[in-house]
Amino acid sequence: MKISLIQLDIAFGNPPANYAAAERRIREAAAAGTGCVLLPELWTTGYDLTRLEGIADPEGQGVKAMMSGLARELGIHIVAGSVASRQPAGITNSMYIFDRSGGLAGEYSKLHLFRLMDEHLYLQPGEAKGLFTLDNTLCAGLICYDIRFPEWVRAHTASGAEILFISAEWPKPRLAHWRALLISRAIENQCYVAACNRAGADPANSFAGHSMIIDPWGDVIGEAGEGEEILTGEIDLFKVREVRQQIPIFADRRPELYS
Repeated sequence: MKISLIQLDIAFGNPPANYAAAERRIREAAAAGTGCVLLPELWTTGYDLTRLEGIADPEGQGVKAMMSGLARELGIHIVAGSVASRQPAGITNSMYIFDRSGGLAGEYSKLHLFRLMDEHLYLQPGEAKGLFTLDNTLCAGLICYDIRFPEWVRAHTASGAEILFISAEWPKPRLAHWRALLISRAIENQCYVAACNRAGADPANSFAGHSMIIDPWGDVIGEAGEGEEILTGEIDLFKVREVRQQIPIFADRRPELYS
């Protein structure tokens, strides 16, 4: 499978501009032969949190309609990053996943809200895992701050997930953490990591870019720079099974003693 990470410079608080940019880049990746695309976190609005009541997508319907149609038209899987989704109980930071037929393959709302960027003041946390299936492969969706919680990541790979799709708006000052955490999550879970960060800046933050695709040994298949970019890499799921057989960490776990 070829996976393309759409590293966007998000227009702050401007959903129409971001919809247009995302569609253009998705079409570009599809024309180049990708089988799956991944977008960054909160790509429709950026961190314009104080205005989310007015600009959040009602129950994700706008994103669902657009991405379902594109997935079906282009014949690709779309892991549609995450968006501010206005639900009856509040606004969530939600990821929607579409298979190549345009069907909704899964959804996940960010479990761990990042207090340093005031998420807890404007967003409601998720309550469920991010597991979904693409081409008979179990995958997991995670969002930014989630990667600092290895027990949450392991809850997905212990269930059999072989690819972690991660969307983020990771700040530039902590780029070293981004790289170290992603490589660690790949090694300790013996899985592929596809992590799409945003580029550019908003009024309060500059972002790191450096989207990455990492194999189950922790080797970096591809890494973007700081600017807008489409990063594409090819994964071979046989390698997940090979690594898990060679070093059988899942068979050797003793979870009954971990709590």
